[in-house]
Amino acid sequence: MKEACQPSAATSPPAPIDWPRFVDLVRSGRQFLLTTHLRPDCDALGSTLAMAAIVEQLGKAASIVAAFDVPPRFQFLDPDKKIQRLGRDAAKDRLPPFDVLMVLDTSAWAQLGEMGDVIRSTSARKLVLDHHISADDLGAEVFRDTRAEATGRLVYEAARHLGAALTPRIATLLFVALATDTGWFRFASTTAATYRLAGQLTEAGAVPDALYRDLYENDSVGRLQLIGRAMARVQTDLNGRLIYTWITLDDFAACGALPSDSEDVINLTLAVGGTEAAVILVEQAAGGFKISFRSRCGLDCARLAEQFGGGGHRAAAGAFLPDPLPLARSKVLDAVRAAMQ
Repeated sequence: MKEACQPSAATSPPAPIDWPRFVDLVRSGRQFLLTTHLRPDCDALGSTLAMAAIVEQLGKAASIVAAFDVPPRFQFLDPDKKIQRLGRDAAKDRLPPFDVLMVLDTSAWAQLGEMGDVIRSTSARKLVLDHHISADDLGAEVFRDTRAEATGRLVYEAARHLGAALTPRIATLLFVALATDTGWFRFASTTAATYRLAGQLTEAGAVPDALYRDLYENDSVGRLQLIGRAMARVQTDLNGRLIYTWITLDDFAACGALPSDSEDVINLTLAVGGTEAAVILVEQAAGGFKISFRSRCGLDCARLAEQFGGGGHRAAAGAFLPDPLPLARSKVLDAVRAAMQ
């Protein structure tokens, strides 16, 4: 039996992105519709908003339509409300005109919500720009680099190949994408190149201390109370190597917290010494539980999530289960235990 939680055998590196092809496709388009995944994080929002600004800098039209409302704690990234909510700000049958549809930071049908119907039905050219391992066939040309620490890195590379200027606005959006998807530069995905890019973005106008305050020192009392509830019920398994917790709709109601307030709570559990993997189950308003996995060992979170129809990265991934809490928790923990033995 192999030693628990050891890295799997090395695989061949992914092929580099065909940037000349990407540039040709972008330059040939006139009107762009951009979208990203449900329950957006700052990489999704920052990358999408930055890509829209780059496209507009090239003299083209760019609209953003998604199947979500921007979480209140992230609304500072979109002060002009560029991101339109499908079905409210933009009807499916009255979308802004577009001849290119670009999906950023995902290529999973389950993460696109009602935007999936738009993607399936459009005759426009479709592109995906993403850094996740897990993927579905969206009928698009895919530009993926799983070695990138954030999709924001790929948007920066896109700007460079397109000859777009790195304005303070674009630099700010890309810094937020890069910093948050690396856990503010503490995850194993952080490299010397990450810091070099962060430095370039800072020189171009990003203000790291102000962005940190906006992101991490602007919590509501409701979010703090929600974190307290989740931390109070933390449990461990496998001699402390696995840590897990859960959040219910009753918790949100009791704290006056928003669904987006559960973002990043799982990362707090890894502060416990000796933990190698973490799981959190978060009840959804429509029923069922969103499952998040984190690993700081050889455990492949993406492969785990794929067992439940989800996906992501080796160190961080997610899925959804429609089951009630006891059954969902049992299924997920059994799968994690098996993977960590």
